Amino acid sequence: MYKHVALLVRQEGTSHEEFVDHWQNEHTPIARDIEGVVRYQTVLPTDPENAEFDGLAELYFEDLSDLHDALGSPGSRDYDPTKEVAAKAREDVDNFLDVERRPRFIGEEIVQKDEVDGDTDGLYKHSAFLVRQEDMTHEEFVDHWQNEHTPIAREIDGVVRYATVLPTDPENAEFDGVAELYFEDLDKLYDALGSEGSRDYDPDKGKAKEAREDVDNFLAVDERPRFIGRERLVKDETGE
Repeated sequence: MYKHVALLVRQEGTSHEEFVDHWQNEHTPIARDIEGVVRYQTVLPTDPENAEFDGLAELYFEDLSDLHDALGSPGSRDYDPTKEVAAKAREDVDNFLDVERRPRFIGEEIVQKDEVDGDTDGLYKHSAFLVRQEDMTHEEFVDHWQNEHTPIAREIDGVVRYATVLPTDPENAEFDGVAELYFEDLDKLYDALGSEGSRDYDPDKGKAKEAREDVDNFLAVDERPRFIGRERLVKDETGE
């Protein structure tokens, strides 16, 4: 499954509440029906004042060319879709988003652990937008992430679902990958991964401690945006 993750930043002069109102009530009913979208979910911050972004919008496609037609390719911001609903959604973006400050990521999702049978509605999610250390190639980074780090991270206490998203076009991607850890309990998420705005978190036990120690082996932590929010499943035609 191919996935477009938009890290949303509101326009200057707009409050977070005004942004959320437009996003959820005006934009989402359009975006969910973009041609080719089989799953659509939004993630609202648990702590808006300390969050790095105002929200995440995540759109899934079975066909990568459908994704590119609707939302552009990696590295493109001024895309111009030709299909009706995608074009309408693109026009509305300029009503509430700061497009130039909004990072985005296109990748292929790999589910590494799933104890909820794909039902993520209402779960708390930590999304880490990963940036490799300067002395690593993307391929070296992926090898360590998938084969060394992921087996640790997916066993962190409280994690009920864990997915990794690898870029479809690494040379033009804004990040080297995305790691998504889902929890049913927000306190367990904070215990394992820190709270919004914190980077130098220090878990003291188990797999969370082991995972935190391994982060320094392959990630440029200070350059890695992250987002903690609660997921809302808006559309799902994937059959999960």
